[in-house]
Amino acid sequence: MPSTHLSLHYHLIFATKGRLPMMAPSWREEMHAYLGGVLRHMDAIPQCVGGVADHIHILAGLKATHCLADVMRDMKRASSEWVHDTIGDRAFAWQEGYGAFTVSASMREEVRQYIERQPEHHRTRTFREEYIEFLQKSGVEFDESHLD
Repeated sequence: MPSTHLSLHYHLIFATKGRLPMMAPSWREEMHAYLGGVLRHMDAIPQCVGGVADHIHILAGLKATHCLADVMRDMKRASSEWVHDTIGDRAFAWQEGYGAFTVSASMREEVRQYIERQPEHHRTRTFREEYIEFLQKSGVEFDESHLD
């Protein structure tokens, strides 16, 4: 085959350090836009970025040449620096880990809508409850003591 064809879409989830509600409503949308820009700068395709005060959800398309760990590291680093420099919150930080779940073409729209409804969704569920459900649905083994 003379060309490479792929569909690599991920639902990325990551939280603020200690899951503290550090992203204020006054600048949260700017953070979402900034994260999308960071992904575009890496030649990734941000399809939806959303979240609430203590965590972010992103639906993104990556290329075969992307290393997921590098994308996550660079996105977290750049956005932390943006908060420090632009917002002035030097205490802002992300937790070390993250969740990354592959998304089929047939599920992309459902995931996009899920991300867009984050504020509504988290009126009744905590991040921890949501994340455990993702891990269980995806068949990922985990130790609950490592989720805090």
